[in-house]
Amino acid sequence: MDFSADFGTAVREHLRMAEDRNAATLEEVAARLLDVVRAGRLVHTAAAGHSLAAVLETFYRAGGLACVRPLFHPGLLPLHGAQASTQLERVPGLAATMVAQAQVRPGDVGVIFSNSGVNAFPVELADELKKRGAYVVAFSSRPHMDTAPARSFAKLGELADAVLDTGIPPGDAVVPTPSGTTAALSTLCSTYLWNLLLVHLTTLAGDLPVPLWQSSNLPGGDAANERFLDQYRAHVPML
Repeated sequence: MDFSADFGTAVREHLRMAEDRNAATLEEVAARLLDVVRAGRLVHTAAAGHSLAAVLETFYRAGGLACVRPLFHPGLLPLHGAQASTQLERVPGLAATMVAQAQVRPGDVGVIFSNSGVNAFPVELADELKKRGAYVVAFSSRPHMDTAPARSFAKLGELADAVLDTGIPPGDAVVPTPSGTTAALSTLCSTYLWNLLLVHLTTLAGDLPVPLWQSSNLPGGDAANERFLDQYRAHVPML
């Protein structure tokens, strides 16, 4: 796909392609999320670097699931040190500590955002989540994951129970310019697929109430959210 000719049109076409190619997986994962809702379990979302933007999309967001617990370490956020965050994602051992602290249990779902899916943190995170009986979903680019050199004992797609393939070309940025390639797409595509999941989930749930946050800037929003805060705060300390 030529993103340089008409960037807006090409992006819209890419998002449609990602939706179509992941149609069956979206239904499968939505069913797993519905199991979480029915059983009162948690969805653990995690990433490193700029993929953390997708984690933020999953947490305490208007229209988002209230039963989401981020697996987060400040050092993985570029705002706390850009180069250091890249290095930390490659350091073995961090994921095991974070999963243990989160007290992940069988029946939970783990969602990992990693465009390349090759660094130690997302790979070990998938492994640790599976050891504790969680169903693991990866948001990754298969073209990037297939070509990037492995930095751990496996690649994320080899461990995840389901992969939502963003289809982003290797390198993430897609528009060549004389100054280099620009316009990274992984965040846009991942958040699009996540919100598609929420739509599939609520459709699948039918009359079953799904715990969804409301905007605090709408009348009654604070009151509606208070019951979810009371329900989940003990298991989601970030609330």
